[in-house]
Amino acid sequence: MGGKRESIHGVWSGRLAFVLAATGSAVGLGNIWKFPYIAGENGGGAFVIVYLCCIGIIGVPIMMAEVMLGRRGRRSPINTMRHLAREAGASPHWRWLGWAGVAAGFLILSYYSVIAGWALAYVWRSAGAMFVGATSEGVASIFDQLVTDPERLIAWHTLFMVMTMTVVARGVRSGLEKAVRYLVPALFVLLIMLNGYALASGAFDQGLEFLFTPDFSKLSANGFLIALGHAFFTLSLGMGAIMVYGSYLPERTSIAKTSITIAFLDTLVALLAGMAIFPIVFANGMDPGAGAGLIFQTLPIAFGHMAGGVVFGTLFFVLLVFAAWTSAISLIEPAVAWLVENHGMTRVHASVVAGMITWTAGLLTVFSFNLWSDFHPLAFIEIFRTATLFDLLDYLTANIMLPLGGLLIAVFSVWVMQRDDSVQELDMGDSAGFRLWYFLVRYVTPVAVIIVFLNVTKLVNFSALLGLAE
Repeated sequence: MGGKRESIHGVWSGRLAFVLAATGSAVGLGNIWKFPYIAGENGGGAFVIVYLCCIGIIGVPIMMAEVMLGRRGRRSPINTMRHLAREAGASPHWRWLGWAGVAAGFLILSYYSVIAGWALAYVWRSAGAMFVGATSEGVASIFDQLVTDPERLIAWHTLFMVMTMTVVARGVRSGLEKAVRYLVPALFVLLIMLNGYALASGAFDQGLEFLFTPDFSKLSANGFLIALGHAFFTLSLGMGAIMVYGSYLPERTSIAKTSITIAFLDTLVALLAGMAIFPIVFANGMDPGAGAGLIFQTLPIAFGHMAGGVVFGTLFFVLLVFAAWTSAISLIEPAVAWLVENHGMTRVHASVVAGMITWTAGLLTVFSFNLWSDFHPLAFIEIFRTATLFDLLDYLTANIMLPLGGLLIAVFSVWVMQRDDSVQELDMGDSAGFRLWYFLVRYVTPVAVIIVFLNVTKLVNFSALLGLAE
């Protein structure tokens, strides 16, 4: 194996621990509101069918590749890519792929923590019955008071970062694994409870129809591209998290089976979230296409006017916090692992350093909603004319860094890494399954990721190019 390596950080206790950790990384705030919304707006069941095909073509193959690289390198993404490039006799510049992943995770967490802080704040507001009987203007006022007050946002951002770094500081077995063993099952329990609540809302059938009835007339070329893009982004690919989690994977654990399981669980969470949210939305005559506002401005009104709304509204925002928490610990882990490996720090010291840097960067997002809300640094570029610092960070990471990271992972794993090494690491032999994976990652997946990149950056309007409706 080119010099068998062992992770200095330890390994997961088994396959289940890795599945829970990677599922926790993949499941985030976007699963709770974005997937159900875009599915319903793009043909319901028709979109789900296309999305699942895209998961098989682009999501699972790249996840397998990223886990494979992580387990073979047994280091942080930066050191893994340095070692694997040397092993393959390739350019040392491939280490920059590791740096890009660590940087992407760091930047994403810097603003993700602020948004997760909103969810934390709403747990207390919901539990305190602040939404009971509230009007749309009242809920909007509560939201505005939160985001326009930098001191409040900093306090919640700080609390969430402390929660995250406390877990990471405890290490792989005592911190990461122990946290996901409780948080991920708890997330599913909360989803099932909320589905039970939605079932009694009187509009459960309407919610299921919105999500699952296939309507191919609504699935435009743009809807297909949305499905393709979400299949890539939903699995936390290209940001170093899956690679570093893969480095803790025991030797004989099947990478293919675990990747498929993680993709299945990630999709299941998104669908269960939709089944919980939209019956409540329809039962209250609200707009299902409210996007992020659905979470923080629309649903609180619904919970405030429904029997048991205080309890189930609180459970819902606890669910959001859990989803954000499991993602956050994976986002910062690559940076912590690198600090331990390269600077001889303890886990606690590395966690404090990484956490403080991330917290400081998060202030850019905090101030984007209040003190610097009128600051548009790239206003001279038309598409960024009204973009705040938060908008620019989101665009940079989601639209540029992650697609390029996924593309380079695919390229390295089959065009640079030796085929025999891939066969050995995936432990599938030269089977039909391996050959299918190799073909997809070598030819199909790179093209798909390039299409995602060109579409989300608006460099190419594929709908116009094909003469199809948006």
